[in-house]
Amino acid sequence: MKHRLIRWLPAIVVPAAIAAGAIAIPLAAGAADLPVKSPADVLRLVASSDTKAFSGTVQQTSDLGLPSIPKMGGGSSSTDSSIASTLSLLMGDHTAKVYVDGPTKVRVQLLDQLAERDVIRNGSDVWLYQSSDQSVTHATVPAHEKSGATPAPTATPGAMATTPQALAEKFLAAVDPSTKVTLGANTKVANRDAYDLVLTPRTDATLVGSVAIAVDGQTGLPLQVQVTARGASSPSFQAGFSDFTPGAPDASVFSFTPPKGATVTEQTPKTGEHATATNRPKPTVTGTGWATIVSLRAGSVPAQALADPLVAQLTQSVGGGRALSTSLVSVLVTSDGRLLAGAVPVSALQAAAQ
Repeated sequence: MKHRLIRWLPAIVVPAAIAAGAIAIPLAAGAADLPVKSPADVLRLVASSDTKAFSGTVQQTSDLGLPSIPKMGGGSSSTDSSIASTLSLLMGDHTAKVYVDGPTKVRVQLLDQLAERDVIRNGSDVWLYQSSDQSVTHATVPAHEKSGATPAPTATPGAMATTPQALAEKFLAAVDPSTKVTLGANTKVANRDAYDLVLTPRTDATLVGSVAIAVDGQTGLPLQVQVTARGASSPSFQAGFSDFTPGAPDASVFSFTPPKGATVTEQTPKTGEHATATNRPKPTVTGTGWATIVSLRAGSVPAQALADPLVAQLTQSVGGGRALSTSLVSVLVTSDGRLLAGAVPVSALQAAAQ
C-alpha cells in the first residue's frame, strides 16, 4: 500500500465532487420532437430508463489546472508508470469505445495516442488488456456475483467511472436540498435530442459551479456530463458520447483472446479487488452536500508515498502537509498521514484537518 494516496484518488475525487439537489418547478420549452417536461419529469425519465444494450464512442476532455504528467523514460520505475497512468485518466483528452449488452457483457476500449487499454466482461470472465506492455490480467466473477456490477482486476484503470451514465448516476444518486435542479434549453448530443438537466449548488463553499447532464429524450440514458468550476465559462471536465447506438452490439466484441506473446496474469477473488477493498481504510465523511469532505485516518498515507518525485511534482507544500489543488476538487495529505478530499478549496480541508 506504499502509494495508497494515488490509488485512492480516483475513488475519492469523483464521489467528493458529488452533491445533489431539490427540484425547481419551471418547465423547459421542448424542441419540436421532444415533449415539454419539468425537471422532475426528466429525473423520472432517467430513473425509469430500461436501456440495457447500446454502443458508442465517448469523448472525455478535462482542464483541471494540473501540471502535465512527465513522460516516463526507460529508467523510470513501474510504480511511477502506474501513478502516471492513473492520473492521466483525470486530465487531458481521452476517447473510449463503449459496448454494453446487459449487466454481464461490457467492454470499454480506451484509445490512447499510441496505445490501447481494454476492460472486458463476458459472462463470468473479466479481462484487462494493455497494449503498451502487452500485459493481460484475467479474473473470474464469483458465482454469487454474476448478476451484479462488473468487478475489474486490481490493475484496471478507472475507465468505467468516466462514462456519461456512470458519472450521471453518481451525481443524481445524492439529490437533496443542497442543489437547485433546473432544465436548460434542449440540446443535441451524438445527433440525438436531449434534455439539459442542470444541477447548481446553493452554496459558494464549493469549487463546483454547475453540472449539466444531457438526458436522451428517447431512452432516458445520460449522454453527456459537463462539470463547470465556479466562475468558469466552460466545463472543466466533460464526458459525452460523440456517437450512440441503442441495441445490442455484435457478440464478437465481447470475445477476447490474449494476443500472442502477451503476459497473462490470473487473479482470484482472494487476491483481487475484493480483498483489496476489505483492506482499505474506511473513510469518514464530514460536511453536507457540495461541501462534503471525505477523510482517511492517520497513517493511511505512508511517508514514503509523499517522497515519490511525481507526487512531489503534482502537489504543493501547505500548512499541515501537502495538497493537490485542481479547479474542481482538492486533496490534502497531512503530516500524520491523513488524507482529506472534497470539491472545496484547500483551506477548507486544512480547517477540517485541524
